[in-house]
Amino acid sequence: MLSGISGCAGIEPPNPGDIIRQPLGKDGLRAGMTKNEVMSIWGEPDTKNNNVLLEGSGKTREEWVYNARYEGIPIDKRYFSQTKRLYFDGNNLTDFK
Repeated sequence: MLSGISGCAGIEPPNPGDIIRQPLGKDGLRAGMTKNEVMSIWGEPDTKNNNVLLEGSGKTREEWVYNARYEGIPIDKRYFSQTKRLYFDGNNLTDFK
């Protein structure tokens, strides 16, 4: 018996700008993830800062910093070439840069 193959409606391909900035993807990070989900993908952060004021918002968040491991490589995969900052509201990821 053959099973049908369902379509991929709703999946959008990355735009060319995204591919240039992050050719290997965003490594599964998405807003709303829990701290445990983030750690399962990226491990423990190098630094955790409480009550970091976000620019322009007037709100504070917990910040996790993953320091770049190999600065100067031309591609960005996780935090290999650039330091990444992740922001949490309670237990959930709200933003990452």
